[in-house]
Amino acid sequence: MSTHDTAGAGEADAQRRSPAEETRTLVSSQTVGHLATIDDAGRPWCSLAAYGPMVDGNPVILVSTLAMDGRNLARDARASLAIHDPLGPGDALDRPRITLAGSAVQPAGERAQEALDAHVAAIPGAGLYAGWDEFALWVLEVEQVHCVGGFYRTDTISRDQYRAAQPDPTAPVAPKVAEQLNKGYSGGLLAIARELGGARGAVSAVCTGIDRYGIDLSCTGAGQSAPARVLFDEPLTKATDARPAAVELVARAQAAE
Repeated sequence: MSTHDTAGAGEADAQRRSPAEETRTLVSSQTVGHLATIDDAGRPWCSLAAYGPMVDGNPVILVSTLAMDGRNLARDARASLAIHDPLGPGDALDRPRITLAGSAVQPAGERAQEALDAHVAAIPGAGLYAGWDEFALWVLEVEQVHCVGGFYRTDTISRDQYRAAQPDPTAPVAPKVAEQLNKGYSGGLLAIARELGGARGAVSAVCTGIDRYGIDLSCTGAGQSAPARVLFDEPLTKATDARPAAVELVARAQAAE
């Protein structure tokens, strides 16, 4: 079991999702973004667009050929898609957001069916009108990613880095698991903080996040609070692994008390 102190250096060194993984996770968790295209006068044009990501992370967009963005793509394939989580906690400018930049292509053959399947998986209602003549399927072939993780946290991700990364499988269930831990395992979280996280002086601890690599805690003691991070033995591969892995940490920490 890897553990890290609540002191700044130890917590910062703990394994976390890479910027590319964060990006892929955010892309997979949302279905609507802000699509920027170029109009016939060369001006930027931004509109809301529903999308579904393919296995390689390229978003698939279904747009009307009568709409401005559809006409723009038919004339100039350069485009970008900005994505964020509108329901995330805190100030909107403190939340992660990304911009995927590249060229939009209309897929053909087997890739066209794969693209349509990806879009409909994210937007089930799109299956009702995807075959209409006035709608066109586009795949944004991502060439570069700009990722803003929050205040003063930015990264530029290459196409290869983006495609090689995978979404975090625990992301869909992580908030619920954290809530369950805070409600039903307050003593266990304190044990994790003290025995595995190095926060020996903590008198309380709450779970502030879970990902495929580990669990984040906010530990309080002596009138102060500090973060701690404890890693799982192995990165998790399924959403259903998140709660059992966290409970296993509780059992291990309590056994060490």
